[in-house]
Amino acid sequence: MPCPTLRKNPNPTVCTVTFSYHSSSVDMPQKDPCQKQACEIQKCLQANNYLEARCEAVLREMRRCCAQYPKGTSICCSGFEKEEREREKFKTASSGIHAAQQ
Repeated sequence: MPCPTLRKNPNPTVCTVTFSYHSSSVDMPQKDPCQKQACEIQKCLQANNYLEARCEAVLREMRRCCAQYPKGTSICCSGFEKEEREREKFKTASSGIHAAQQ
């Protein structure tokens, strides 16, 4: 997070704030917060001949991690976010069908 520093301003009624960044924080990309869980999914799938049913626990952990952060924060969550949108779209469509039938 940048640290604000105040500069002297010739106009005393206006405050000017500048931000100074530490070069290491600008140069280093931030680690994806759910990368660990994504790697665990890959390991589990490889160990279980890509049978998702055998990796439900790690998939649940990934969904839990993705739910903790705003959408778009984790590139690793993009597939889970897409899955969530599809599920919501289906739920909305099927509730509309049920309402029309009643």
